[in-house]
Amino acid sequence: METRAGVVVLRGHRELYERTRHLFARARDITCAANDVRTWASHNQPASPLGMRKLYRPGVLLDPTGAQHARFAAATGAQIRITNLELTEAVVVDRRVAILAGDGSFTVVWIPAVVTGMSAIFDAAWQESTDLADYERDHGEVCSMAPRMLELLGSGAADGVAARSMGLSLRTYRRRVTELMTTLGATSRFQAGARARELGLL
Repeated sequence: METRAGVVVLRGHRELYERTRHLFARARDITCAANDVRTWASHNQPASPLGMRKLYRPGVLLDPTGAQHARFAAATGAQIRITNLELTEAVVVDRRVAILAGDGSFTVVWIPAVVTGMSAIFDAAWQESTDLADYERDHGEVCSMAPRMLELLGSGAADGVAARSMGLSLRTYRRRVTELMTTLGATSRFQAGARARELGLL
């Protein structure tokens, strides 16, 4: 642990949980932004008594564990939305404390100006996001096809061969690949493969 005025750096999920669980136990308002459910594994409660908002990148729905968590959290009272925007992975508790995720560490900040800034960034992204149920209604098909598509892309199969193996026209297959890339937040097939590996999908 490293401490400065208004800032504490915690190492790993265990220390994060031990040092911040009291904040979550008393919280009335929690906002959370993450690329996947693993980022905040220490604090993956379904919902707080009064309010929890969770904002995820679309890739969370390609991971069965992530999708299950998001749906369960929504069913138990949390507001869940999906955004295509790049996210600063952070949690804000009662608009008093912000926790930012780093590479194996977490920075806890209670400097008012920083917390206010993080809250404003989250609120702006929230306004541009899509409710989980609406997103799954519009993109559920590509999410269900993702495992097979990733397998075919990873094997280097030609688009025509891949399309036939999935019973799709070439045009539809290519459209689905583009949708999958968007869901993964990728701008190329190579990047999509890298992101899928990060999520443990390959």
